Amino acid sequence: MADKGKRTKVEVDDASEQLDTELVLAIEKLQEVQDELEKVNEEASDKVLEVEQKYNEIRRPVYNKRNGIIQTIPDFWLTAFLSHPALCELLSEEDQKVFKYLQSLDVEDFKDVKSGYSISFTFRPNHYFEDTKLVKVFRFSDEGTTSISGTQIRWKDGMDFTNGVAPEKEGKKRLCADDSFFKWFSDIHQKDASDGMHDEV
Repeated sequence: MADKGKRTKVEVDDASEQLDTELVLAIEKLQEVQDELEKVNEEASDKVLEVEQKYNEIRRPVYNKRNGIIQTIPDFWLTAFLSHPALCELLSEEDQKVFKYLQSLDVEDFKDVKSGYSISFTFRPNHYFEDTKLVKVFRFSDEGTTSISGTQIRWKDGMDFTNGVAPEKEGKKRLCADDSFFKWFSDIHQKDASDGMHDEV
């Protein structure tokens, strides 16, 4: 009887070792297949980027043509922002006055689409700031970090309402209740509104 019990324990140990070996081999095979799948996915991503870059170049003249037409429509960008469910929240009353001078808005992906994009706002000469172009740039690193930069707006004397004080025609100033959209250019911290602006615009 004792021999039978020992034999059973040895058989169980052998079966357990065989099962462990089979499990290890199955996991190794699964990892090989997973590595192969990741390689295919990387190739697919590269191909998608190539196509996206190609069509970005094809779209550019069409966007330029569209911008030419948009410039003939009074207050087009102001109306577009105010009519959009998400973007309308971004403009204060003072911002809206400045947006009347907005001539074109352009979102441009970098040559390597994965590395970032810029959003450019081109303004007609106005009495608010010296700049004709305000740009916000988003750069993505391979490590997953985002670096953000923007134009330091050169406000004309007494016209910077991003500090909470709005200019008045009579030279008097009044408190500006809302946050200004134009603060976004100097803000280098990513926020939800700027995350989605690339897609919304």
